[in-house]
Amino acid sequence: MVDEIDLKRLDETYIRIAGAVPESIVDGPGIRYTIFTQGCPFRCPGCHNPQAQPLNGGMEVKLSVLYKEIKSNPLIKGVTYSGGEPFIQTRPLIALSQVLRAEGYSLWSYSGYTFDKLSSDFMQRELLQYLDVVVDGPFVQAKHSLDLDFRGSSNQRIIDVQKSLACGKVVLAEGFK
Repeated sequence: MVDEIDLKRLDETYIRIAGAVPESIVDGPGIRYTIFTQGCPFRCPGCHNPQAQPLNGGMEVKLSVLYKEIKSNPLIKGVTYSGGEPFIQTRPLIALSQVLRAEGYSLWSYSGYTFDKLSSDFMQRELLQYLDVVVDGPFVQAKHSLDLDFRGSSNQRIIDVQKSLACGKVVLAEGFK
């Protein structure tokens, strides 16, 4: 259950974003709220969101603003962090994820980092603990395919985060091509 301390923390914490899509069906299953974080170190050729790459671009918003938008739509069952690179803003995403997880939302994230890299970093691993799925790996234009579920290139994996953390190795999420 979310308490006043959690809500106050959301009101005091900012995140830099390139934007948000209040109803997405392409960033995970169901109707999802997608947050496009600002800043990315990868600069993948063919990037779908090049405007989200500069670290100082986009805009700063309070987490409470995003939370209220998510809560205002009863159709939203999940939230996806995209980018940019969400894992370079772990602190604010941990705060938001704690509240969203407590409220029963499905949480997905994209990352140009591999799961092994994410799980070996203390702060990034903490964020992973709140996620259901991470789509890992950089976008590779030569491996681009429109036939893949929820990812742009065949090197990217749709990972069941909780099962992977529990067994100490990557476990792919079932039911996706």
